[in-house]
Amino acid sequence: MRLKPILEIEKEIVEDFELFDSWEDKYEYIIDLGKKLEALDDVYKIEENKIKGCQSTVWLTSAYQDGRVVFKADSDAVIVKGLISMLIKVLSDHTPDEILAAKMDFIGEIGMMTHLAQTRSNGLLAMIKQMKNYALAYKMMHDNKN
Repeated sequence: MRLKPILEIEKEIVEDFELFDSWEDKYEYIIDLGKKLEALDDVYKIEENKIKGCQSTVWLTSAYQDGRVVFKADSDAVIVKGLISMLIKVLSDHTPDEILAAKMDFIGEIGMMTHLAQTRSNGLLAMIKQMKNYALAYKMMHDNKN
């Protein structure tokens, strides 16, 4: 099954956020996204999978399947779990090149960076950086095999 392009998924998220009038409602939506995130097996909740730079604990793992990067994650904080869920919705199951090219403009468009505390904004950027690092590593491994 071919997933929608990253830009299309980002556009859908922006449209979802436009349905809400208040940031309280938007935070509720983010929390709901986190509740829908597939549970991460405890075997992956290890130090090597923790994202550095996040105030909350965030575990992120990835796998390379059929030329696509698949992400799984969890967090001990409900808002952060929703944020990583949103990032997974956008980036997971795409090729390394697609992930590396993603500008993630939707984050600014929905006003996320201005409504998060500085530490959460830094954490969000750290999550994106780690996801792109995984994509780069898979790209380099794949390129070296050819």
